[in-house]
Amino acid sequence: MSRLHAIYHLQASAADIDARARALALEQSIEMPLEAVASEHVRRDIVATVESINEIAPGRFAVVLGIATATTGGEIGQTMNMLFGNCSLQDDVELVDVGLPDDFLVGFAGPRFGLEGIRECVGGAGRALTMTALKPQGLSAADLGRLCGVFAGAGIDIVKDDHGIANQAYAPFAARVAACQQAVRRANAQTGGRSVYAPSLSGGPRQVREQLRIVREEGVGMVLACPMLMGLAHFQEMVGHDLEVPVLAHPALAGAARIHPPLLLGRLFRLLGADATIFPNYGGRFSYSREACEALAHAARAPWRDFRATAPVPAGGMNVGRVPEMLEVYGRDVILLIGGALLSAGSALAARSREFADSVRTLSQRSEVT
Repeated sequence: MSRLHAIYHLQASAADIDARARALALEQSIEMPLEAVASEHVRRDIVATVESINEIAPGRFAVVLGIATATTGGEIGQTMNMLFGNCSLQDDVELVDVGLPDDFLVGFAGPRFGLEGIRECVGGAGRALTMTALKPQGLSAADLGRLCGVFAGAGIDIVKDDHGIANQAYAPFAARVAACQQAVRRANAQTGGRSVYAPSLSGGPRQVREQLRIVREEGVGMVLACPMLMGLAHFQEMVGHDLEVPVLAHPALAGAARIHPPLLLGRLFRLLGADATIFPNYGGRFSYSREACEALAHAARAPWRDFRATAPVPAGGMNVGRVPEMLEVYGRDVILLIGGALLSAGSALAARSREFADSVRTLSQRSEVT
């Protein structure tokens, strides 16, 4: 019987780590004392196994558990439960990575479009792409539409809703999507560009299905979703059965820092079908390190079975002056997201947005950017 090999970092003393690792194995499999289990099948095939223990720092250990694939039921919600359900409540445990066997992966399709599919949507072959966000929430649908038109007119590839924009009374989803999509369509007709608008999906399954109906009717080319807010299983089903356009995954509520970001935002969001994954870039408003960001980008786009590459989208407190640095770090297989720093330009918004779009196009097409 195959097993997922989950890697945890545990805090414990050298004297206690063996017992702590065995306790973690029981917690993440049968949640009861091993001596109370009479079934030989359960003891042999279901109970998680401690595969290895290695000290990585004083009082800190890397522990690998073998978790029976059969216990996941082949679905992502139960998989996350088996990997980090109960132990997420134990603050001495961090989930760092997981090895996923082939018989588990066959149930997942990965991105339907991926980085190259997004490039095709916006006409950005062979270069880095640009993205910005409509802010702040509180604006009317008409005001958001006008703002969307400015960004699209400046040549920014993707104009997304801020993830805090949902179905509020001051800018209901249907009215907002109509206004923004019309503005993008008008700007593209004037400039010859291929900018797309990505509205933010929110609510339960019935609400999201209704929002996707509006997306189809309005001819919207992309959507934004927060997998952790809507639920990983819901996100996966939506991508596989209800969605006809690329989806940008936003990391809201993914800051359970004891799941390593390259695993959650990189590999797992990719596994579930995210075509692009937004994450906090180093040196911005959040505390991710450059090393973590590079590892996340690698997880999103490195060769992995036949899964398409997910586009990494570093964001959070970025500005136009950092474009050369970000392209040096991530190469051209990236989408750069700048939001507030463009909006702070005030009356110079169109010019600053055009500077952003032109800078990324020019710099990412140079031969030294890979």
